[in-house]
Amino acid sequence: MAIENVLPGNFGYAIFTYLYSFVMLAYLGIQVGAARKKYAVKYPTMYSDKEPLFNCIQRAHQNTLEVYPQWLVFQTIAALEYPLVASVLGVIWITSRFSYAWGYYTGEPAKRMRGVYGYIGLLGVILLSISVALKLLRVL
Repeated sequence: MAIENVLPGNFGYAIFTYLYSFVMLAYLGIQVGAARKKYAVKYPTMYSDKEPLFNCIQRAHQNTLEVYPQWLVFQTIAALEYPLVASVLGVIWITSRFSYAWGYYTGEPAKRMRGVYGYIGLLGVILLSISVALKLLRVL
């Protein structure tokens, strides 16, 4: 059976959203690697006692990784029924992670809140996932 007969026609947008999320994670990871070199924080040390800016860069990446699996699940469920809307919400969430990181990279952790708009994307795909669940249960 061909994939285009299984997935909704607009699911290609969701695939491009996943690719965008890969670019975002790669970017954040590269920033941590560069900061490790700059601040001489050797593996496997996670945080520095001497370089708070390294810790900000590390936390921006780590926090994103902490929520990423949940986002992937809800993004996928939502995109199976609402591919275009889920993709827009996914792009909002992913883009917000750049804003979050760039705020954190200033060395002032409160500036990470520049990415707070990402909750629109995250909560949006959670709500769409609830809608999918209710449809499957024939409640909607």
